[in-house]
Amino acid sequence: MADARAPSLTLLLGGARSGKSRHAELLIEQLAPPWRYIATAEPFDDEMRARINHHIDRRGAGWRTLEAPVDLPGALAGLPEGEPVLVDCLTVWLTNVMLSGADVAEATRRLIAVLQAPRGPWFVVANEVGLGIVPDNALARRFRDEAGRLNQAVAAIAGRVLFLVAGLPLQLKG
Repeated sequence: MADARAPSLTLLLGGARSGKSRHAELLIEQLAPPWRYIATAEPFDDEMRARINHHIDRRGAGWRTLEAPVDLPGALAGLPEGEPVLVDCLTVWLTNVMLSGADVAEATRRLIAVLQAPRGPWFVVANEVGLGIVPDNALARRFRDEAGRLNQAVAAIAGRVLFLVAGLPLQLKG
C-alpha cells in the first residue's frame, strides 16, 4: 500500500450508498488536518439539501469546504501544496458539466490534467453507474457512457483505486 502521506491520487468507486464518501473521509482523517472537502453538489431541492447537510454534519472540525460544481479543475489547480483533499463527487460534477452545456470532453481533459499531478494526498469519489440496466433514453445513456469513460481515465492515473460494496472496500489497484 502506498504511503498515505505522499502525494498521491486515490479513486473510490461504488454504487449509491455503498460507503464511498464515508470511507474516503476515514482515509483522509488519518492524515494531519486541515482537510479540504471539494463539494460538487448543489442544493437544488429539499432532498439534495438534506443529503448535503448529512455530509456536513458527519464531518467535524478540521474540514474546509470549497464548492466547485462545474470548475473542479480550476478549484483543484488553486489548492495549496501538501493539503489532503477529498473531492465528492466526480459523478455529480459530470452531471453539472453536462447540464451546463459545456464541452464534456474538454472539461474531462482539464480535470485529468490536474489530477495527474496531485500536490498532496487527493481522494476522489465517483459512482459506478454502469452495473445496472441500459437506460431507456439517450441523455441517460450518454451520461452512463461519459461516467464510465471518466472513471476509466481517473483510474488509469490513480495510484490506488478502491471499490466499495456494502461499506466494504475492495482494493483494485495500488
